[in-house]
Amino acid sequence: MFSIPNIKKAKEVMNNKFIILKKDNKVGTTIDLLMKSNEREVIIEGDDGKIEGIVSLTDISHASKNNKNYKEMMLCEVMAKDIIYANKEVRLDECRDIMIKNNIGILPVLENGKIIGVINQKHIRDFLYMEVENYGVKIECIIGQIKEGICALNKDGTVVLWNKFMEERYDISAEKILGDKIDNHLKDTISYGVLATKQRESGVYQVKGKEVYAVVDANPMFINSEFVGVVCTEVDVTEVKKLSQKLRNTESKLRYLEDEVKNLSNTTFKNIIGKSYKLEKAKEKVKKVANTTSSIFIFGESGTGKEGFARAIHDYSNRQGKFIPVNCSAIPSELFESEFFGYESGSFTGANKNGKKGIFELSEKGTIFLDEIADLPLSMQAKLLRVLEEKEIRRIGGEKIINVNSRIISATNKNLLELIKQDKFREDLYYRLNVVQIDLPPLRERKEDIPILVHKFIQEICKQNGKETLDISKETMKVLQMYSWKGNIRELKNTMENLVILSRGDTIEIDDIPEYILESSKKIDLGEDYTMDLNKAIVKVEVNAIKKALSITNGNKAKASKILNIPRTTLYYKMEQYKIQNVEK
Repeated sequence: MFSIPNIKKAKEVMNNKFIILKKDNKVGTTIDLLMKSNEREVIIEGDDGKIEGIVSLTDISHASKNNKNYKEMMLCEVMAKDIIYANKEVRLDECRDIMIKNNIGILPVLENGKIIGVINQKHIRDFLYMEVENYGVKIECIIGQIKEGICALNKDGTVVLWNKFMEERYDISAEKILGDKIDNHLKDTISYGVLATKQRESGVYQVKGKEVYAVVDANPMFINSEFVGVVCTEVDVTEVKKLSQKLRNTESKLRYLEDEVKNLSNTTFKNIIGKSYKLEKAKEKVKKVANTTSSIFIFGESGTGKEGFARAIHDYSNRQGKFIPVNCSAIPSELFESEFFGYESGSFTGANKNGKKGIFELSEKGTIFLDEIADLPLSMQAKLLRVLEEKEIRRIGGEKIINVNSRIISATNKNLLELIKQDKFREDLYYRLNVVQIDLPPLRERKEDIPILVHKFIQEICKQNGKETLDISKETMKVLQMYSWKGNIRELKNTMENLVILSRGDTIEIDDIPEYILESSKKIDLGEDYTMDLNKAIVKVEVNAIKKALSITNGNKAKASKILNIPRTTLYYKMEQYKIQNVEK
């Protein structure tokens, strides 16, 4: 293009403080590193010390447009691999020509196959363009190739260079600003500051009055040690800045969530899944009494997770002893005393020659969970009551009195007060056990927890069976939320295992749901008084049923007709007949 004498060589101006990373580093961490170091690119180096690629802010910007999760990508996925390079003896104007010809913004300088420095557009501008101005060479064609802002001032503060980027950024044409003082158009600019200090300034700045950010780098220009002006470059990093802010916000939220998870872990209620009001209320009540010695009684339907709740109470209480669950309905009456109180050596035929500790001894300073307490025989209830009142036991065949210090948590799904009226449960034992009562809500009363439990079970079951984690359609989830779940969480988990194992695709659809659950979802809650005119009442029922089915399936008529158990053509006919508008998907 043109030649200028005494042009500096690459080795004289190259930046030897470049950033080197490995290709398995992530884009997200690289963004932060670039912002902190005020650099625009990183060099990717192989294990042999040789350059493998280059990643610039432009490459990251392109990746962000094509992949929402670009910050999790590795650098090897976004780096430029076809490296154009120069050796250290190449003149700076030749470097410029190479960069323009190949449309690149960075030129590595290699020696013996290894990188020793970097030439970028800033070096071209800071060192070459000053020479170009002195020789009066027209540089508009070169500047046009650079997709960044360039502004140059002479030593009096007069604008001598103002490229198209700057025109668009500040809405000031080159024709208007060239030849005029910069402070007549823009106040307190970094370039004007460098005129006074003659010291380089750089940083990330916000354009006044706009959500626009740029990396600005203003350098004093000297020719033969004489100050001749300032050249300022400006790179738009608005998107990078926003992404960085989002990343910081996400990291802040992540730290908060990590703290919350730690808190949940510390409170040991991490396995009690759900956020419904009734469940949270039960948790809060338990936390208030967990560190006391009071007996706790848990009432809940079968499958509501009573034992899991009891374990959480034990862990939260920080009791030193063990948690021992006991199913009262599974202990034969003749073995009750030996199981609970233990026995001495030779107490009866078949006894262990070393004797045996009972449940109360094994759980010393711990917790005994008496599940299905309503099924404990009356004779055993009297013996249990005596231990709870005296807080001491004696092994079968032994004479030594053993003091016990175990926390009792009992549970049942039966109405003990009704059993007391029927003389099937001791009233005094009931009040001894039920100092604090915790009522666990059935799943039908905490429907907002169903999606949380469903996703948790899907992940667990897929992992156990070596399957990729399945998705579940919105309409399928709605059907699951409408079902009454008489078996509660246990039934839900069994159902999800059935759906995961038998699923034919990567998403659980309505077609996968067992028929008895679909049948349940077809039941319509009328919710209003219907006219005695049978024909009009039938119309209302049909309209409500069709609208409900369309809502569940997000307007999918094929799936809605399956729920309604009618042909699709019939559904179309009735929608037209009753003027029912389809819901938007």
